[in-house]
Amino acid sequence: MINKAGHYEPIAREGFVFFVPFLVISFLCWLLDYPFTSFVFLLVSVVVAAFFRNPDRVPPLGAGLVLSPADGTVAEVVEHAQSENLPGVPLKRISVFMSVLNVHVNRWPISGIVQSIRHVPGRFLDAREPAASDVNEHNAIVLTGEGVTIAVVQIAGILARRIACWVKEGDMVCRGDRFGLIRFGSRLDIYLPQEFDFQVYPGDRVRAGESIIARRNKSNR
Repeated sequence: MINKAGHYEPIAREGFVFFVPFLVISFLCWLLDYPFTSFVFLLVSVVVAAFFRNPDRVPPLGAGLVLSPADGTVAEVVEHAQSENLPGVPLKRISVFMSVLNVHVNRWPISGIVQSIRHVPGRFLDAREPAASDVNEHNAIVLTGEGVTIAVVQIAGILARRIACWVKEGDMVCRGDRFGLIRFGSRLDIYLPQEFDFQVYPGDRVRAGESIIARRNKSNR
């Protein structure tokens, strides 16, 4: 993430509320001469900070590429899908499951303009369940760019009940840039027009902003 001053942040700001208190307690224990307790809280703060790590990535160049919006494992690839965010449009869907150990920061799959953002309350089923796409709490973003319109949906899960989105409607965004975070992992769905071909299969491991998950047909570029 880049903060307002333009500096890169190696830890997502949403993680500060978790690991800073442990770091403060560790320091206080050290001042009070409780070295073992201080070490325990220091270790906990490091582990929590790791959950919110925010590594830099270098997006691949090329026309018609769609990058993974999340780190994790491809849960589903669906040839014929529908989305209430793009009604009446024949679509394909790729779902990426993020475990608690994966990087939680999300990145844009293509460049474009944010058309709409819609937060929908819902349930908190296991994000690996197919029904999670329809019934879980989620944040749906419609993005138009590179000659197409797509939908990116951040989905909450059993543990991940906090979705962060760092953009607003009308923002211009670049492929590979960070746009949000799902605290402690979960799932992210991306809906694409039928003119795209899958480049991944269920079980494949992907990295946000680097892995190519779909490619536009040459006849449509």
